[in-house]
Amino acid sequence: MKCLSISQPFADLIILGKKTIELRNWNTNFRGEFLIHAPLKIKTEDCKRLKINKKFVTGVIIGKAELYDVKKYNSLKEIREDQKFHFAAKKFQNKIYGFKIRNVKILKIPIPCKGQLGFFNVELTKIKNKDILSDIIDEEYRYQWINHH
Repeated sequence: MKCLSISQPFADLIILGKKTIELRNWNTNFRGEFLIHAPLKIKTEDCKRLKINKKFVTGVIIGKAELYDVKKYNSLKEIREDQKFHFAAKKFQNKIYGFKIRNVKILKIPIPCKGQLGFFNVELTKIKNKDILSDIIDEEYRYQWINHH
């Protein structure tokens, strides 16, 4: 399954359903469900700016979401108009692509994982902790059953 590393506090904001656009300086043709990885690095300046004071989990996959569209920004004005969806600081508003995210699900048990740049593949069948794997399978089964019947 595809996975994307998103630094804290932004990974948490996505999981909480508050952040629905992830700004990037690169485009992607990928659409569909992907895993959200919270890397080891925490953006402390953004935590202060957003008044978020909590202990974050890092180095793990914390949830999944659907990338359903990519918005190309043509001006700084357009990026600033979407501030309430991406939460980026002004100095980071030079990105021109906004990955539009929906259908967010949190994992009850975070999955330890080393991040990579861009979208990368994670093989869930290689997870050694059987409780984590069972939780993922059960959650996915419930999701498919409830939403398709």
